[in-house]
Amino acid sequence: MKKLLSVMLIGAMALTLLAGCAKGEKTGDAKSGDKTFTVGFDAEFPPYGYKNDNGEYVGFDLDLAEEVCNRKGWTLVKQPIDWDSKDMELSSGSIDCIWNGFTIQGREDAYTWSVPYVDNSQVFVVKSSSGIKTAADLGGHSVGVQKDSSALAALEGDQAELAATFGELVQYADYNTAFMDLEAGAIEAVAIDKGVADYQIAQRGDEYMMLDEALATEQYGVGFLKGNDALKNEVEAVLLEMADDGTVKKIAEKYGLTDSICIGK
Repeated sequence: MKKLLSVMLIGAMALTLLAGCAKGEKTGDAKSGDKTFTVGFDAEFPPYGYKNDNGEYVGFDLDLAEEVCNRKGWTLVKQPIDWDSKDMELSSGSIDCIWNGFTIQGREDAYTWSVPYVDNSQVFVVKSSSGIKTAADLGGHSVGVQKDSSALAALEGDQAELAATFGELVQYADYNTAFMDLEAGAIEAVAIDKGVADYQIAQRGDEYMMLDEALATEQYGVGFLKGNDALKNEVEAVLLEMADDGTVKKIAEKYGLTDSICIGK
């Protein structure tokens, strides 16, 4: 009888250990007792967040978040999300914030925001051989844009008159697909964030160019669930510290975004 009870106890302990391991896997690389900080991001939005050739999620915003976590003693969980589902992810608690080239303008009252840290503009990218030199030249042409993006908001808002001249406005889930269609000739232009445009053009050489006219101007911030001031204040304090000691600038240099930084100025 004693032997049977011992076997049962050992089996119960093994099941408990297995259950604990399974639970730990669901929280990424978090260690028992550590605070996790889950960042929601678009995994196809370089240089702010994307998957590199080694299959790792990297980017300017993810590097900033990693440094914040290092200084706070938190474990960073990088959570790729569908951009048009970001609000559901945030409200459900699946993520702690949206940190991925996230525009404040037009969303001021929808989230609790950190201070702005990047100045950005919306621009048009075309093939260098297209003959398109200005936004007015886009009349009658197909233009691509990401769903639920700032560029789309501009084209449906202040720049709706310009958009009405397009032959078609095509919405994409991500900009990589939009650039594939631009390369194939399925569309003639892409409306996109300047930082992303700089990165995409750098990857492709002289085949593409950016129009001089900006579609809109904006600033990026870290978006938290409305009312979550406590977490926002914690993250923002470290971000400001990183700006003061030059860390933000150093990370920006890595991704060619030095001229876009506005925090600490």
